[in-house]
Amino acid sequence: MALWSILLEILKRPTFGDVLAELVMFVIPLWIAVIVGVLVGWAWKPKWANLGRTMLDSSVSKDSVKAVASPPSSLITTLNSMKFQLPSFMSRTAEDGVQKDSSSAPPDIRDDSSSSQLQKDKSSIVNEDDLEILCKLVEDKDGGAPWIQMMDRSSPTMSYQAWRKDPEIGPTQYRTRTVFEDATPEIVRDFFWDDEFRLKWDDMVIHAAILEECPTTGTMVVQWIRKFPFFCSDREYIIGRRIWESGRSYYCITKGVPCSSVPRRNKPRRVDLFYSSWCIRAVESKRGDGQLTACEVLLFHHEDMGIPSEIAKLGIRHGMWGAVKKIEPGLRSYQKHRANGGPLSRCAFMAQINTKVSVDYLRCLESSASSSSSEVENQDSSSRKPGGNMPRLLLIGGAIVLACTLDQGLLTKAVIFGVARRLAKIGRWS
Repeated sequence: MALWSILLEILKRPTFGDVLAELVMFVIPLWIAVIVGVLVGWAWKPKWANLGRTMLDSSVSKDSVKAVASPPSSLITTLNSMKFQLPSFMSRTAEDGVQKDSSSAPPDIRDDSSSSQLQKDKSSIVNEDDLEILCKLVEDKDGGAPWIQMMDRSSPTMSYQAWRKDPEIGPTQYRTRTVFEDATPEIVRDFFWDDEFRLKWDDMVIHAAILEECPTTGTMVVQWIRKFPFFCSDREYIIGRRIWESGRSYYCITKGVPCSSVPRRNKPRRVDLFYSSWCIRAVESKRGDGQLTACEVLLFHHEDMGIPSEIAKLGIRHGMWGAVKKIEPGLRSYQKHRANGGPLSRCAFMAQINTKVSVDYLRCLESSASSSSSEVENQDSSSRKPGGNMPRLLLIGGAIVLACTLDQGLLTKAVIFGVARRLAKIGRWS
């Protein structure tokens, strides 16, 4: 009752400007309290808050394993691993007609028991079902929602485009197309696969290690730890990955997989739902000379980082181009490293062990998709109808005023707008 009486007193002011000023002064303390509560909750979470998650960890892990091991067709796919030109001495043909290639291994081969166990269980890690999903995504035959374009940037030696879509269930999915001038698919493949070199150019990855590998199929299980902002803990990823080759096109899948040998900890927090896959292939240079001297990378990516979706989307949208611009200097440095005869890391060596598939085999996978393909929208437009009730306008207006006056930082604005949007939705249904 006191709240309504205060609002009525404000609305009785003689002019609209006085009403607006009083509303702003009324809303600001409320938003400050909300922001402080959210930040304190993130930065100083008591141990008992994790008790329920710890008690149910085993059941949650099982559900996560199922979701990651069998991703739906609309999930996003990973960077194609590149095939390095080392002599190949062994090839064999599988029962399904897929030819597999392997090369002589360097001295530091992993334990045979680990490799044989991984090869035995490879059907549950990264298999032909994952290849089918990636092929459908590349050819836009996954039957998912339309992609919404969100970015189109370029530099003299690189062009970049990005799209997103929000499924009804699960995190936001992203698709990007990057074209590097004067780069071969093999070098780009090795570059993205080389975790040892990644530590030199990707400042988000602070630890990378090989857990298991299969010298026959090239399948690997690796561990990443990525650095996150101060208000949340770092994230741990257990990633299974494998590469298929068709001509000079590389289909590289990486996704989150279970790993009993690495116990789950509170910090860094493990990300179970992770899917990031690429198709890497040679394309014509933008110079228009008809030569296939450029390399195209189609990326499909999504993950559940445990961060509110609105904050994650806003951070990705504003930080995407800055992060992408760091990739090209790393690639050019890697090109020089390889041209000067730099040593080949274990991960880069494993990138050359690919499963070869024919073009007809890929077409067969694509033809099994639904005949209806998703359409790409040219603009990031909203489908919401205009209008709304007064409480929603007050919430959003107060958030805008607070965001513009309290702090210029991205985090604060993201928190403010995210909370405002959630409260506005609650008000709509109340």
